[in-house]
Amino acid sequence: MRVPLSWLREYVDLPATETGRDVQAKLISAGLEVETVEQLGADLKGPLVVGQVLTIEELTEFKKPIRFCTVAVGTANGTGEPQEIVCGARNFAVGDKVVVVLPGAVLPGNFAIAARKTYGKTSHGMICSGDELGMGDDGSGGIIVLPQEAEVGTDAIELLQLVDEVLDIAVTPDRGYALSMRGVARETAIAYGLPLRDPALLDVPAPNAFGYPVRVSDPMGCDRFTARTVTGLDPDAHSPIWLRRRLQKAGMRPISLAVDITNYVMLELGQPLHAYDRGRVQGTIGVRRAEQGEKLTTLDGVKRTLNAEDLVIIDDRGPIGLAGVMGGANTEIDDTEGTTTEVVVEAAHFDAISIARTARRHKLASEASKRFERGVDPQAASAAAQRTVDLLVLLAGGTAEAGVTEVIAPSAPHSITIPANHPDKVAGVDYGRETVVRRLQQVGCDVYGQDELIVTVPSWRPDLTDPNDLAEEVIRLEGYENLPSTLPKPPAGLGLTDRQRLHRRAGRALAGAGYVETPNYPFMGEQVLDQFGLADDDPNRKVVRLVNPLSDEEPALRTTLLPGLLQALRRNDGRGSHDLALFETGLVFHPRAELRVAGRLPVDRRPTDEEIASLTAALPVQPRHAAVVLAGAREQAGWWGRGRPADWADAIEAARILAREAGTELLVRSGQYGPWHPGRCAELAVVVDGTRRVIGYAGELHPRVLKALGLPARTCAMELDLDVLEEASSGHPKGPRISTFPVATQDVALVVDKAVPHADVEAALREGAGELLESIRLFDEYESEQLGGDRKSLAYALRFRADDRTLTVDEASAARDAAVALATERTGAVLRGA
Repeated sequence: MRVPLSWLREYVDLPATETGRDVQAKLISAGLEVETVEQLGADLKGPLVVGQVLTIEELTEFKKPIRFCTVAVGTANGTGEPQEIVCGARNFAVGDKVVVVLPGAVLPGNFAIAARKTYGKTSHGMICSGDELGMGDDGSGGIIVLPQEAEVGTDAIELLQLVDEVLDIAVTPDRGYALSMRGVARETAIAYGLPLRDPALLDVPAPNAFGYPVRVSDPMGCDRFTARTVTGLDPDAHSPIWLRRRLQKAGMRPISLAVDITNYVMLELGQPLHAYDRGRVQGTIGVRRAEQGEKLTTLDGVKRTLNAEDLVIIDDRGPIGLAGVMGGANTEIDDTEGTTTEVVVEAAHFDAISIARTARRHKLASEASKRFERGVDPQAASAAAQRTVDLLVLLAGGTAEAGVTEVIAPSAPHSITIPANHPDKVAGVDYGRETVVRRLQQVGCDVYGQDELIVTVPSWRPDLTDPNDLAEEVIRLEGYENLPSTLPKPPAGLGLTDRQRLHRRAGRALAGAGYVETPNYPFMGEQVLDQFGLADDDPNRKVVRLVNPLSDEEPALRTTLLPGLLQALRRNDGRGSHDLALFETGLVFHPRAELRVAGRLPVDRRPTDEEIASLTAALPVQPRHAAVVLAGAREQAGWWGRGRPADWADAIEAARILAREAGTELLVRSGQYGPWHPGRCAELAVVVDGTRRVIGYAGELHPRVLKALGLPARTCAMELDLDVLEEASSGHPKGPRISTFPVATQDVALVVDKAVPHADVEAALREGAGELLESIRLFDEYESEQLGGDRKSLAYALRFRADDRTLTVDEASAARDAAVALATERTGAVLRGA
């Protein structure tokens, strides 16, 4: 909402010395987001005067039409002689009053004006357009042509109100009243402690049976409809300068007198209005829900297919407007031919949710819908209609018909019961009853009672629905900056939880291994699960859908971290970064089997453990995962060697890094799941309370997935459940033992069937070797015709060490033989060469 300071002063007697910056500070303190204060005309310097065109000579010898004009400017040039000016515009004629800037002046943008020779003539000044004066679009598309009553030689800076300050306010959804001069003026009056001249306090005639016929079929969607009729309008009447300038300063383009008046009243009172050409309306005006598939061409020239939930304005032919959003082209006031002499003024109140959904459904945000969806004062409809009628009579020479139509659905004022000390408890400040009552009355509430207050909310504040809303009003008007800063006192000795410690260690470990953290939004589209190739009954397909998603393409909370990471990888690869290693640790979301409604926690006391547990039980299940994605080179080529690309082994190693940080053993074996290549996928598991639990997968992604997502070839990924990894942990990770005794290394090569996983062989060797085994490593895999077509050789390096002595050869050999014996028993392995 753009608020000209000169307009604001009409409703509040601000001190003459108050600047826009001063008002900005006051309103920000009161809780309004005043983003900027625009200084209009700050770099404008006269002389800028009203002139009258005396002669026009067409210069035709140039590529574009040029006019050499003489313009009377009175005594503003010091001589009284006509001013000779060269101009290329063609939307003015001899006798027209125009705006002339004389030599010595400076226009916005530090554009100095001086006499100069151009097109073979000397131009002593310039005839100005609105853009050149910083006025914005005035609808003329060229030179400003002033009304004939403008006196030649007078100061055009004052006439056009070029010097002003405009406050630009970002209106939050709960403060729809601030989308009007009336609402901002009320906040300004409260902030300064000054009286408000409410522009809605007008004498409005009572409704009668002679008004334009109106029928409302959906009182839930439209609870108030006021109609007034004005006849005898002068079709040639134009909006006066003051009206056009106020619209321009507020960010709106002047169109025609009737439309400008409705826009002006909307800005003034916050009530959107619509004016229908009475000659184009057939029969009774009605309000109803649209029929599915019904058509309407709106004022923007677009033919729209209506939805059964859309609220529409109709006449005997059908829809003539999209209620609260935009009017229809078939009843538009004709501002080109000037044939409209009778108008019907509509001032209605529509359901906020209905208008918001209609505007989004048709992607048609308008000034009207922006106000209705935030909440409009229903009691202001009659005053807005009367104000519109008064201006049409005053400026267009019309006559107001005596008929007044008002269709009103019965409703009662909203009242809230609140303890007088409730704001004190919320803020932790002793305001006292008198302050609470005074502040609520300033907002517009009627307050009764002593210790228990009964507060009747004003009609223009639909956002005030419960005691906490009223407490917020008291606190903001008393000043957020006056609230004491008190740091909470946490009990000593708690520190981070084990879950938090593991989360931090995991991030540091992956960063230390060369991965870059890439946090992503926790939203996803369900189509990515199809691209991953997940089975129909896969648990990750059960998602939590948001009621009001930020993007229609991503309406669900993620069940896996990979969509966001792969999207980040694709984006960076497309921008030239081809060697990538990204990671993320974060929550994923799974719906609970039983849907519960979350209760509202109190703000005047600490919630009980039961209340917090109830709230937690209503939330989705939110395990913490860790994931990595890799593409391109893992080791760069250089003088030291050829380098190597990232592969499935790097993804598995990332999982091992996390397992080491958790202090647990990771079980890795061949697996198959979703987006991973079936022959290059590892299943990651841990043992929790004696039970093997799969916590994730790692390896190379399937080529089909890479093609569907536009990813580089041989992209690899890993994802695991950090929470289950923590469950499998034996506690805090222990530092490595440093022994003074030497290590004994024994190598064994075992021949097994190709179907036997390496993980099974390693597990048997590890268990059979006993406590003396320090580490085991697979260093070779071999296949040949000599072994047989269905056999393979696995070579392991076993390291043995004792804490208290140097192992003998016999002890190391015995441990090795025990390991081989158990592997033979469990997997059918035989020593190679035996």
